[in-house]
Amino acid sequence: MPRRKRNAGSSSDATGDSDDSVEHEKTDSSQSDGNTRTNTRLTRASLRLSQSSQDVPADIKHVVDRDESPPRTPTGNAQSSESDIDVSSPSASHDESHAKDPSQKDSDSDPSHRPKRRRFHESYNFNMKCPTPGCNSLGHLTGKHERHFSISGCPLYHNLSADECKVKAIDRDKQEEDRSQSQTEESRHATRHQAATPRQVRYKEKVVEMRRKRDSPLAKEQKEKNMDHRQTHGTTREPLLENITSEYDLELFRKAQARASEDLNPLVALRSQEKLRLQGQITEGSNMIKTIVFGRYELDTWYHSPYPEEYARLGRLYVCEFCLKYMKSQTILRRHMAKCVWKHPPGDEVYRKGAISVFEVDGKKNKIYCQNLCLLAKLFLDHKTLYYDVEPFLFYVMTDADNTGCHLVGYFSKEKNSFLNYNVSCILTMPQYMRQGYGKMLIDFSYLLSKVEEKVGSPERPLSDLGLISYRSYWKEVLLRYMHDFQGKEISIKEISQETAVNPVDIVSTLQSLQMLKYWKGKHLVLKRQDLIDEWKAKETKRGNKTIDPSSLKWTPPKGT
Repeated sequence: MPRRKRNAGSSSDATGDSDDSVEHEKTDSSQSDGNTRTNTRLTRASLRLSQSSQDVPADIKHVVDRDESPPRTPTGNAQSSESDIDVSSPSASHDESHAKDPSQKDSDSDPSHRPKRRRFHESYNFNMKCPTPGCNSLGHLTGKHERHFSISGCPLYHNLSADECKVKAIDRDKQEEDRSQSQTEESRHATRHQAATPRQVRYKEKVVEMRRKRDSPLAKEQKEKNMDHRQTHGTTREPLLENITSEYDLELFRKAQARASEDLNPLVALRSQEKLRLQGQITEGSNMIKTIVFGRYELDTWYHSPYPEEYARLGRLYVCEFCLKYMKSQTILRRHMAKCVWKHPPGDEVYRKGAISVFEVDGKKNKIYCQNLCLLAKLFLDHKTLYYDVEPFLFYVMTDADNTGCHLVGYFSKEKNSFLNYNVSCILTMPQYMRQGYGKMLIDFSYLLSKVEEKVGSPERPLSDLGLISYRSYWKEVLLRYMHDFQGKEISIKEISQETAVNPVDIVSTLQSLQMLKYWKGKHLVLKRQDLIDEWKAKETKRGNKTIDPSSLKWTPPKGT
C-alpha cells in the first residue's frame, strides 16, 4: 500500500519513516524555505508512490483506487494525500492518475502549473466563420491576412484564391513603390504649371490602348459562362467580371475592393491607429469623437476638441442639451436626463420674443457650464482657443423654447472689458439650426448690445470661414437697409457707423465689395445702387420675420469687474 503523508500541523503517522519526519520538522522550523522544501517532498513522494503502485497486485490496487474516503486521524481530520497537497489538481482522481505516471511528476508537484489557456485568436477563429458557402475562412482579399470572417474580405466570393490574392498584393505594393519613387524624383524640379513627363505620357497612351481593345462586345461563350455562373452560385458569389471592361479598369476596381476590405476590418484599423500613435502622429489627447448625441439630433463633428482623454477616445459622445454635461453612453445619458433639473441655461434672460430667448451667462458665476459650452463649440470651430479660462467673458446663449425646455440654438461670447471694443469674441450656430437665419440674429443681437452701450463694435479676428461669410452678409444688409431708408443727399461713413454701431473699417470694406465706393476728383463718394437695394428688398420679403426686436431687450450694461 502506498504511504499517505500528512499536512504540516496534523498528527504523525505511525508508518512514516525517519527521513519524512525530519523533513516535517525542518518545514515547521523554516517558514521562508517552506515552498521549496514542499515541492521537493512532493516530487520524492510522487516518485515513491508511482514505484510502489507498480509492485502492488491488481486486486489490491483496484481496492485502493476505489477507496474514496481516507481514514481519519486521531485529531479527527482526514489524512492528506499527495492529491490534497497539490493545489493545481482539480480533483483527487486526477491526482492519483498523474501520480501513477512518472513522466508527469514534475508538473504535478509544481503549484504554479496550470492548464494551458487557449489563445484569443484561436477561440476567435473557432467561433467565427465566413458566411460564403464552401469557404474555409482562409486567406484575405488584400493578401495580407491569413484569415477572414466577412464577405468583403473573402477571396472565394470574389472568384479568386488565397494565393492569387497574395500575388496581386505583391504586384500592388511594387507598383506603389515605383510610383512613389518616380513622384519623389519629379517633385524635385516641379513647378506650378509643369507639363506632363514622358513617363506620364507613356502611361496615358498605354491606358488608351488597353481601353481601345475592349470596344468589342462579349463573345457568346463568355455570355454563356456568365449565365452558368450566375445560375449555379446566385448571389453567394460575385459575378464574373472578366472581359466586361478593360484590364486596366478591372484592376482599378480590384484595388478599390481590396482597399475597402482593409478599411472595413476593425482590427486593422486599431493596429494602424496604434502605429500612428507610436510614431507620434496621433497624440494621446487626439480627437476620436466623430459624432455627438445632442437632444434628438446626432451631429457629425468637424474639428478636434480637447475633451478629457477618457472621453476623447470614444467614437460617440452623449451631451445633455440643457446643462451640457458630456457622458459616455446612452444609458448614462438617460439616467441623467431623468434627474436633470435644468430646462434652460443659467443666468439672466435678457431677451424674449415668441419662442426665442437669449440668456446672459457670466463665466465667473457659471464656470462649468461655460467650459462645457466652449468644448462643445470647438467641435464645430477651427480657430477657437478659449476652453477653460472663461471668467473674463460673458456668454449670450440663444434658445428655442417648446414644451420640453429651451433648446440651444447658438451663442456668442464677449469680453467684459475689451480695450479694442470687440463686441464678439466667439460666435457659433449649432449645425441643426444653420441656414435658417439664426446666425444673423446672433450678430444683430451683438450690435444691439453695442448700441445700448453707445459704442462701435467689431468682431474679434480671425474669423472662421462661415463666420466671415455671415458677417459680410450682415454688413451688406445693414448698409442696404440704411441706404433704403436714407432720404438725404450727402452721407458719411461716420454717420453710418454711429447709426448702426458697425466699425468704419468694416463699412468701407463692405462698400468696396459692393462697388458702392468710388474715388472722384480727390474725394471718396458713396454710390446709391438702386438695383442692389431692390434685390435686397425682394429677399427680405421672402425671408420672413426672423429679426431681433429692440423693444424686447431687457438689459443694462454690466459694470466692470
